[in-house]
Amino acid sequence: MELNEITITKAIVERFSQKFLEYTEVDTAIVGAGPSGLVAAYFLAKAGKKVAIFERKLSIGGGMWGGGMMFNEIVVQEEGKEILDIFDINTREYKPGYYTADAVESVTTICSYATKAGAKVFNCMSVEDVMIRENRVTGLVITWSPVEAAGLHVDPLTIGAGNVVDTTGHANEVLRVIERKADMKLNTKTGKVMGERSLWADKAERLTIENTKKICPGVFVAGMSANAAFGGPRMGPIFGGMLLSGKKVAELIIAEDQNR
Repeated sequence: MELNEITITKAIVERFSQKFLEYTEVDTAIVGAGPSGLVAAYFLAKAGKKVAIFERKLSIGGGMWGGGMMFNEIVVQEEGKEILDIFDINTREYKPGYYTADAVESVTTICSYATKAGAKVFNCMSVEDVMIRENRVTGLVITWSPVEAAGLHVDPLTIGAGNVVDTTGHANEVLRVIERKADMKLNTKTGKVMGERSLWADKAERLTIENTKKICPGVFVAGMSANAAFGGPRMGPIFGGMLLSGKKVAELIIAEDQNR
């Protein structure tokens, strides 16, 4: 068969357009395709929820791709290993309570599970604003990341969402928009993003899970975003808390939907 370039182009444009249009309204919109966002997407999609992840970079995986300082191995504790086991990711015990895994295998496998469960990843898309109705976040305002990077004056498009999850890591990108543009207090001591503290792995791993919660009407926070929002320390290249946080936020959203 002779390949036709125009047919290839039409296939990409038509199929992407179909996918994008189908996901302009979702049960949950996750912002950030790092480990917590991918894990949350898997458990939500597995529960039958319509889930879209918006990632500003071309690649997925967040900080997990590079392990620690580009040594692409990650460390998890016993509880974190239990999450990796769900995805059939190979782990090796280093010392009692410490397990290592290949960073690339971990990211690609979790992403594969999430997408096969039904979650859709839209990469190279940035969230520049949110939609708010009756004091509740009801969706996202998105643009192409290259448009944002180039500073072009191009109007964005919108995504309707029953829930939004900020898993953008240290930057708290969704929460910063809400803080800056909306007359809405966050569920923190100050009513605003408190900012992350210096690295303390043990404390940060515990607080990452504790701080995973609903932070304002329509918005949940998970992963490193949770610690940054509530003033917790960063954890460095240990990822158990991130994985557990993704599972927890999915469970919170599922439980809230059931109680409505």
